[in-house]
Amino acid sequence: MFTLEQIKLAHSKVKSGADFPAYIKEIKGLGVSHYETFVVDGHINYFGAKNYLVEVPAKYEPIAIAKTTDILKFSSELKAHQQGKTDFLTFIKMCADTGIEKWKISMKEMTCAYFNIDGEKVLVESIPQ
Repeated sequence: MFTLEQIKLAHSKVKSGADFPAYIKEIKGLGVSHYETFVVDGHINYFGAKNYLVEVPAKYEPIAIAKTTDILKFSSELKAHQQGKTDFLTFIKMCADTGIEKWKISMKEMTCAYFNIDGEKVLVESIPQ
C-alpha cells in the first residue's frame, strides 16, 4: 500500500493545474483508488483497496465556502488553472469564492467531480490520460 510520504513526494511535483495528469498517473500507480480534497482547509483523504486510508492533514487555516455556487465563474477559472495560469492556493480561494466545497478524483473512472456545500455534484470532468 501507499504511504503519506509517497503521496507527498508525488504532490511536490505539481506546480500548476498543467501538472495534474502526471500526478494522477503517478498516484494511481501507487494504488490510490480515489481521493477527496476539502477546500475548507486543504485536508485530503486518499483511499486504496480494502478501505485503506491515508489522511493528509490540513494545509492552511480554514476558509469560508460560499453558500451559493457560481458554476460559470468556477468553470472559467478552472480552465485557467488547468492551463497553468494560477497556482494551487489561488485555485483554492477561487473554489471557496464560487461555492465549491470539495472534489473527488476517481482513478477507476478517471474523473474529477466537484461538489458544492450542499453535497451536490456540480461538475464532472474527465482526466486526460
